[in-house]
Amino acid sequence: MADLIELTERGLYCAAGDFHIDPWRAVPRALITHGHADHARAGHDHYWAERSGLPILYKRLGPRIEITAVEYGESLRFGPVRVSFHPAGHVLGSAQIRVEHDGEVWVASGDYKRDPDPTCAPFEVVPCDTFITEATFALPVYRWSDTREVAADIRAWWQSNAAAGRASVLFCYSLGKAQRLLGELARLPDMAADTTAYLHGALVPLTQLYRDAGVHMLATEPVSTCDKQHDFAGDLIMAPPAAAGSRWMRRFPRHETGFASGWMRIRGNRRRRGYDRGFVLSDHVDWPGLIRTIEETGARRILATHGRTDVLVAYLRQRGLYAAPLATEYADSAEAEADIDESGV
Repeated sequence: MADLIELTERGLYCAAGDFHIDPWRAVPRALITHGHADHARAGHDHYWAERSGLPILYKRLGPRIEITAVEYGESLRFGPVRVSFHPAGHVLGSAQIRVEHDGEVWVASGDYKRDPDPTCAPFEVVPCDTFITEATFALPVYRWSDTREVAADIRAWWQSNAAAGRASVLFCYSLGKAQRLLGELARLPDMAADTTAYLHGALVPLTQLYRDAGVHMLATEPVSTCDKQHDFAGDLIMAPPAAAGSRWMRRFPRHETGFASGWMRIRGNRRRRGYDRGFVLSDHVDWPGLIRTIEETGARRILATHGRTDVLVAYLRQRGLYAAPLATEYADSAEAEADIDESGV
């Protein structure tokens, strides 16, 4: 008997329902977990995605794509196959896709996290027989601190730089991470309501989409609209990693740099990349959350995509579970994630 979802040269394919999930080659019917460019690619005939994420897809793929909005928990039929989308907690509109046929249930997670995030719906455990999971941070060393503590650390760093007359340039990915940081900082008890963060142009359109969706964040202003005499001393500036070392950085004569990413858990990553500070904050699940999620789904089979699939598969096999890697074309490194994240705007 064939698997309900198979790996093909175009992506993950459900033959019984004749659709793909996050395909990387053009297909007639594409079910999309979220708007990052390695999961949502151009060229498909028709798309299905969770409603709140549609503006992101239109922004990144163009206003003329044919797309059907899906609500979380809504039941869809593709022939004999029942499909539903469930919150993944990754970014605005991110979803796990549940596929059911002949009493068998598969869940494709896309990217997900278990930590609280004020900018998107929280992760929902979806029981299944087979769980297709990401493995981006599938090493025991990757364990996330409380997000509020990370936001407070960023605020303290910002205040310290302000006292020294320096700008604080914080690098972060343009979809999800930047907006989450703005949301978390806005919730800090000592943050004045009129505090403004300044944004690199790559962060502006997607941040506005989050604001249009009703997400509460710090007030923002594009760096490009500021008067030339504004030296940004004491200000927080947010930018994509690609801006590091660029001519754009000349706008800030005195500054320190920081990078907010799960990759900052490894101290050498910060030194190698040349950042003054590293803040450990990820929109992907950490090792404890990954193992807990697999256990809570009750899945008897786990298929691991993009990341340290070797470590995760070996660990699960030692625990007596059936586990295997899936060689997809999703991002599986810091460099790839950064390049893909900036390519869509």
